[in-house]
Amino acid sequence: MRKHLLHASAAALALLFAAAPAAAQDKTFELKLSHWVPPSHPLQKALEDWGASVEKATGGTVKYKVYPAQQLGKAFDHYDMARDGIADLTYINPGYQPGRFPIIGAGELPFVFSDAKGGSQAIDEWYRRYAEREMRDVKFCLAFVHDPGSFHTKTKKIVEPADVKGLKIRPAHATMASFITLLGGTNVQSSAPEVRDILEKGVAEGVTFPWGSVPLFGIDKVTKFHMEVPLYATTFAFVFNKSVYGQMSASQKKAIDDHCTNDWALRVASPWADFEHAGIDKIRAEAGQEVYKITDAQVAEWRKAAEPLTKSWGDNVRKVGGDPDAIMKELKASLAKYKAAY
Repeated sequence: MRKHLLHASAAALALLFAAAPAAAQDKTFELKLSHWVPPSHPLQKALEDWGASVEKATGGTVKYKVYPAQQLGKAFDHYDMARDGIADLTYINPGYQPGRFPIIGAGELPFVFSDAKGGSQAIDEWYRRYAEREMRDVKFCLAFVHDPGSFHTKTKKIVEPADVKGLKIRPAHATMASFITLLGGTNVQSSAPEVRDILEKGVAEGVTFPWGSVPLFGIDKVTKFHMEVPLYATTFAFVFNKSVYGQMSASQKKAIDDHCTNDWALRVASPWADFEHAGIDKIRAEAGQEVYKITDAQVAEWRKAAEPLTKSWGDNVRKVGGDPDAIMKELKASLAKYKAAY
């Protein structure tokens, strides 16, 4: 009888240890989360919240540290930094590398988004079916957009497309760069943190930028005219190093997957959206600044002037085997679903 009880106790203990939380046996990871905007930017807290939530979900086995302001590498390099393991999760602007990610470039076309919150849900939901094709050497986490931006210039007010001719403009991304060229302007390339410097030095005369970031980066100190129209948005993504993800346990992978969702795309985008939109009134209230609207007829001129960009986007998508008509139809349906089309 005693021997039977001993065997039973041993079996019970074995079952108890087998049922112990997986987290107790999981390898510990210290994730490096990298971005290239200042630590005062709303994205900093968004990444901190993301990392803290992952840490909690994994019982502390997946920890994190956020590296802002290009500490680990230049803004243009953040996709490759995730691919190569320089960072584990990075914030990328696909438009910083023209031609590399043609499909998500649809989100860069002018007059697509009316706002960033619904727009982020729309582009995230739409792009998930294409991310593996374009970003196959990383694990795609989520996509989002900033609140629509516009032209901010030093000495000349831009009202009609013809006003861009002869100006030196720092474009937000590859599509806006093509637009500037199409309108007879000259592109000046720089990352966001470098914009104020090139404007101060006269290397550029204007910039396409979201509103709240204008004062954040000190651009309002060197610009005067601001066209109030949702001209464009910029697409962004969080991407994860595949090797690190592959080393994680099933429960840890699930925690990462649970933080790479459409809901998290909205959570990441929302504080930034509010911040950027509030920039319109902030700049308007500053002395010496002119925030101006354009007429419906002028908007129609801008839309017509932008039509070649859609054709060019479609040609680039065809080169990688995509159907641009079907892809654009899907994006528009997603925008309609989230009430975010302009």
